[in-house]
Amino acid sequence: MAAMKKSLSKVLATIAALGFGMTLLVMVQQATVRPAMAQDDDDEGPMSDLQFLVVKDYNGKPIRNAAVVLHPVTRKGKQGMGGMELKTDNDGKTNIEGIPYGPLRVQVLAPGFQTFGEDYEINKPTLEITVKLKRPKKQYSEGNLPEAKPTDTKSQPDQKPQ
Repeated sequence: MAAMKKSLSKVLATIAALGFGMTLLVMVQQATVRPAMAQDDDDEGPMSDLQFLVVKDYNGKPIRNAAVVLHPVTRKGKQGMGGMELKTDNDGKTNIEGIPYGPLRVQVLAPGFQTFGEDYEINKPTLEITVKLKRPKKQYSEGNLPEAKPTDTKSQPDQKPQ
């Protein structure tokens, strides 16, 4: 922190010497000092190490190269800004250290499987999360629908209401 204050002082002195005025000086000071203070606050809270295992739900075999996407969650339960993507190894595993306690949205994507998504409350020093991905359900599109047979109105006898 002392080194940052020293470099901030040099920047401010240079700006003042160049005559950019007080407005720019205040803007630079706020932009430099506030993020540094926020980083100090983040370092003080408890952190967790997360370990993920991604497997097929029908046989338990690992899914390699699955994308595990982590998003912060706001107090209102909405997805926050930012995020991080991890990839599973050949054993379907991936991990990350230093995740702050609190809500976290986890999404897992892999070709040929349904996307998984769930919110977790991170509140332990180590958390192991196993995700079982499912195959997609059969979908019907125009190409997969049974063909409709046209109705031939000429071959049916006329019926009169009685």
